[in-house]
Amino acid sequence: MAEGLLWSAALIAFAHTLRARLRRPAVRRLLDRATGVAVLGFGAKLALGD
Repeated sequence: MAEGLLWSAALIAFAHTLRARLRRPAVRRLLDRATGVAVLGFGAKLALGD
């Protein structure tokens, strides 16, 4: 439980420091594409899995 809380806090702190870069349109497009690829990959695995 405590390990998960520390991990979450570290991720939040890291994202806070990168907030300006994460809001740039080019970075947002890249993140949107990566998310789309991940969703398509999970969907393909689900559709083709046993």
